[in-house]
Amino acid sequence: MSVRGVKYQALSQRLEEIGVEQSADNLRNKVNKGIMGADLLLQILYVLKARPLDAALLEEILTDLQQ
Repeated sequence: MSVRGVKYQALSQRLEEIGVEQSADNLRNKVNKGIMGADLLLQILYVLKARPLDAALLEEILTDLQQ
């Protein structure tokens, strides 16, 4: 979201366009608590037009998260 410059309200609106109803507050809570399901994660990646992940990029992300 930060890479794309998308706030929770805009994310909520993008999800609504594909038939997924999630309020901005609900999305914020799920992200902050780490309780997001895989289906919602994939839907978010889709509406954010995320690029494909390869193993090297995933390892870099995980390393950054551990710091």
